[in-house]
Amino acid sequence: MSLLNMRTTCFMAVILWLTTGSTRCQTPIPNVHGGLGAVLGVSNASVLLQDPSSETLYLGARGSILALHTSNLTWKHSSIKWEATEEERKSCMGKVKREDDCYNYICLLEVLKDGRIYVCGSYAYNPQCAFIDPVTFVLVKEGGDKVKMENGKGKCPYDPRQPHTAVTADGVLYTASPSNFLGTMYDITRATGQEVHVHQSINWLSDPEFVSSALVRESPGDDDKIYFFFMENALEYDLYTKVRVTRVARVCKGDMGGSKTLQKRWTSFLKAQLVCQDRDSGQHYTVLTHAYPLEHRLGDPSSTHFYTLFTSQGKGERVSAVCVYSLADITKVFATGGFRDMKRNCVNSGNSESVPDPRPGQCINNVLRAQGYNSSFDMPDRVLQFAKEHPLLTNTVDAAPLLVRRGTTYTRITATNISNSDAALLHLGTDQGE
Repeated sequence: MSLLNMRTTCFMAVILWLTTGSTRCQTPIPNVHGGLGAVLGVSNASVLLQDPSSETLYLGARGSILALHTSNLTWKHSSIKWEATEEERKSCMGKVKREDDCYNYICLLEVLKDGRIYVCGSYAYNPQCAFIDPVTFVLVKEGGDKVKMENGKGKCPYDPRQPHTAVTADGVLYTASPSNFLGTMYDITRATGQEVHVHQSINWLSDPEFVSSALVRESPGDDDKIYFFFMENALEYDLYTKVRVTRVARVCKGDMGGSKTLQKRWTSFLKAQLVCQDRDSGQHYTVLTHAYPLEHRLGDPSSTHFYTLFTSQGKGERVSAVCVYSLADITKVFATGGFRDMKRNCVNSGNSESVPDPRPGQCINNVLRAQGYNSSFDMPDRVLQFAKEHPLLTNTVDAAPLLVRRGTTYTRITATNISNSDAALLHLGTDQGE
């Protein structure tokens, strides 16, 4: 869905019975015509944040942030104007950008540890971030009426059309976004607190399109993990044409980087390919459009499943598929999979003679602490050097589609548990606002 032609997404409810794999559709709720942004008097509504402690839904649009009531989105609402200055707009247009690009498109709304709302925007091709006081619903000022702002590089793309994602963990922000003016460099970073970035190598990220991100809590003694879902060029295939594949990557919340090797870089970054394939026909669904995590047994992170939306490539009939990946399957690949040797374009067997100990990419847990590794700073250089050169695992995470729809392009998915059942209620939104 184009950012500059955003429409309201309504939802169709679908029940997927996980025990049998069968599907049953409920009657879709009525379509909302005209678009939510038009009803509210804003354009390019593109990012949402729900306050879990109230019935407030924050909406980011072009030059505006709105506070809506979830029970009736069209009720009288509070709003903040945060637009790029005329000087910034002139500077943007002087760089041969279209006038439509030279506004402040809100790309990020997240709650920080201190309770403030962190907001970032493209700010006329000069990404900036600011803070909202949730009590007064105003932008935090400094030095009189001047809005307190900070550099948004790596948190929000310069180009408002480029995909990006963000998630908070205990009030700390993690982002995945293009990080330079041309949109040719990319980063997955801990954007607040002690910053950590990816190692700048095409073996780590190769022209990625970031789709979704999620925090997964772990049991005591282990480290929470941040998962990123994206598409990128597959360098492991020796082909003349580019092959785009879907990846899931993972970093550890407590990762502080290495002491020598991988300083201020992720020591726990690993990635693997996601495969969504119909087992009977062999049909592959290769274009990832969204991913959503659901913990099926509350308080049990091991019950987490990721509900993903795929479409097929090519110019033929539009086909959408829902594939579900268990956290257990993803964890198994990260914990036991072989490492791809990108230098030799071959597979590292993963045996004890070739892979150093401790296993590269691990999070610091009680087992490693018992061996004297209390933080990522303690990891040996040989382990970190291996991790630096081998971010990709050879094993894939496979799933068969639970739902396939022809003639439809699904773009958004959310899921909720159904009481006393092994089912999940999915809400699917299309690119046609249905």
